[in-house]
Amino acid sequence: MANPIHLHTQAGYDRWATIYDDELNPLVTLEEPLVREWLHTPAGLRVADVGCGTGRHAAWLADAGAEVDAYDYSPGMMSKARAKLSNRGVRLHEHTLPAPLPAADGTFDVLLLALVADHLADLETTYRDLRRVLKPGGRLIFTVLHPAMNLLGITARFTDPDSGSEVRVAAFEHTYADYVMAPLRVGLVIDEIVERKIDAAVAARVPRAEKYLGWPLLLALRLRNPET
Repeated sequence: MANPIHLHTQAGYDRWATIYDDELNPLVTLEEPLVREWLHTPAGLRVADVGCGTGRHAAWLADAGAEVDAYDYSPGMMSKARAKLSNRGVRLHEHTLPAPLPAADGTFDVLLLALVADHLADLETTYRDLRRVLKPGGRLIFTVLHPAMNLLGITARFTDPDSGSEVRVAAFEHTYADYVMAPLRVGLVIDEIVERKIDAAVAARVPRAEKYLGWPLLLALRLRNPET
């Protein structure tokens, strides 16, 4: 196989956008059911999908009756999201983390930061601003590629459909402790931590996952902004 192509986060996701919704991604396969379970019945809630990508979560949230704001900075991903969300009433914003969200304090009932944080250098700054725009008692759902993957040299990657080359998107090797301590340092409360491994059932559905059998691929935190 040819040497992998290394791209900056924005350029990587611009290129990935062309196939993101169509490929069988084992991480997404593990992540989406858990996010749906945790969000459960979002009807009537004001929700921010921060780093929305192609709008995969925002579309589900809007269809379930939530009032959704979606944020991203990749033009390629935003183009896909606009096409998907245009008739769903989702407000789409161009935004680059860790800059503050263009929203007033206490705006949202729920925040979603899904498969984004490994591309952020400063987790604490991001969490502090997310807490700012979250209502007291509001929830924050956080998912990320499990840091155990660092031991295998695995970061966000995909196969370019035109060249057949592996493309690796720039990422930071945060530790498990980094992901847990950053929200605690800004005053958020952790209600639940979940780690999901690749098992035989997932490997059978997503063949590229077989090489990760037994390894934790997903780390997810269910967080809460204290009432006071």
